[in-house]
Amino acid sequence: MIGSFDATVSILYVIVILAIGLWTGLRHRNANKKGNVASEYFLAGKSLKWPMIGLALFATNISCVHLVSLAQSGFDTGLLNGTFEWMASFTLILLALFFVPFYIKSGVSTLPDFLEKRYNRASRDWLAFISILSAIIIHISFSLLAGGIVLQTLFGVNMYTSVIIIAVITTIYTVVGGLKAVVVTESIQTVVLLSGAVIMSVVAYNKMGGWDNMVHVLQQNNQLNKLSMMRPHGDSSGLPWYAVLLGYPVLGIWYWCADQTIVQRVLGAKDENHARVGPLFCGFIKILPVFIFVMPGLFAYALYQTGHLNLSSIKTMAAGKEVVNSKGIYTLMILQLIPKGLAGVLVAALLSGLMSQISGALNSISTMASYDIYKRYKPDASDERLVKAGKIAAGLSFVLSLLLLPLLNSYESIFNGLNDIIAHIAPPITCVFLLGVFWGRASAKSAQLTLYIGSAAGVLVFAYSKLLPQSILGQIPFMMMAFYLFVFCVLLQVCITFLYPAQHTAESSKLYWRSPLESLQSPGWQGFGNYKFLSVLLIGVMVVLFWIFR
Repeated sequence: MIGSFDATVSILYVIVILAIGLWTGLRHRNANKKGNVASEYFLAGKSLKWPMIGLALFATNISCVHLVSLAQSGFDTGLLNGTFEWMASFTLILLALFFVPFYIKSGVSTLPDFLEKRYNRASRDWLAFISILSAIIIHISFSLLAGGIVLQTLFGVNMYTSVIIIAVITTIYTVVGGLKAVVVTESIQTVVLLSGAVIMSVVAYNKMGGWDNMVHVLQQNNQLNKLSMMRPHGDSSGLPWYAVLLGYPVLGIWYWCADQTIVQRVLGAKDENHARVGPLFCGFIKILPVFIFVMPGLFAYALYQTGHLNLSSIKTMAAGKEVVNSKGIYTLMILQLIPKGLAGVLVAALLSGLMSQISGALNSISTMASYDIYKRYKPDASDERLVKAGKIAAGLSFVLSLLLLPLLNSYESIFNGLNDIIAHIAPPITCVFLLGVFWGRASAKSAQLTLYIGSAAGVLVFAYSKLLPQSILGQIPFMMMAFYLFVFCVLLQVCITFLYPAQHTAESSKLYWRSPLESLQSPGWQGFGNYKFLSVLLIGVMVVLFWIFR
């Protein structure tokens, strides 16, 4: 357990964030009482600029799950899972170049709303349901699970008690303050989270005596493959290079381009240029997690091999064999490597990740529940009633996410569990968004049936592979399964489109690209802030990094 001083630092941090969140949200609301109340609450009055958008995107993505699970993956498999972080930069470029113009031009408040404008109402209803469910499971429940594991070890408090306290505090300022409170607190939390992660990386690096010493330890233990991010066919991780290249875009396009929890920050942009540059800024920040989230876990492995890290407290017996429960590796590093006084900062960073993820997800759930569900049945509802419905939905979602914790805790690896679920949810959504934006002939009926059948197929495959893990389906790595399901959905939508051709409305005919180059016709800002220049620069940087760590 951490000392009283560090515990005090952590508690004060939570109180300060609560105060800032409430003050920001209430101040923004009072200053805009005469405007559109619902827009001010859910989309911050469309006033967000690119730095805040980029930081908020990163904060909503990076949660306590990443700090805990990426350190775990670094300990178990090395830099491999860092590919998820770097591949995200490419999908953020897709968001900035191809999706943002339609989202901003159509003036939508939610992505289900966009799907109705491009396809039909049934597609909107289904996406709203799936998006709310996925936000509860992926963005809230997994974050609570990771946070609970950490807080239980650090404070000796029951896992469920600790996460309920933190989550209730987060829910209060999210529900009261709306998106403006969420984005401002997320921006602060991003700085705190990055600072804490950098401290951990520097301490682990110094304790190991540098990079060369760590490489030497890996060499002695025949583990140099831990430094590789591109693994060969048959690798024990189940993630060879082709699985990442084929499977990640399916997960990434859904997560970064079609998931309300993430994209809501972009929908609140001041204008198209801010909406485009914000994700690109986030793409550059996404370079950091490999070095400050994954790398500490790799150093922890080397420190353990040289006797500088005692893992006795996270070792258990399974089938008569001693096994390391690596879920607790990050917490162990805080307790054994971080000097007193700095541990409180690290805990504050963990709490930042937990709170920003929960607040972002709750805000997106309340937005979809209000605009995509409540307003459907109450089209004449006032702004005040829309906001109230959103607040109730956020509270109910929070309760449901707590009930799911015991089930999700059965995964050995939090990170793999998270992506395993995404791999079965994402394919039909990625399919209908991609074909909708790039293929004008994609029809409303084809999108609707692809969402229905594709989602059902994902659930059935997921259930079958878990009930019969030794079967052929059970042996397919989740990234390849995502790709196979995506191919199935594309073929399905194309075939149905020929059976039920598209009948465009005046609005839907403007919501797809006649040519991909058409998206680049907007001149953008002059100089280094131009979205085209930043996109090319980000692609170049990522190619070089992947080559170095191939």
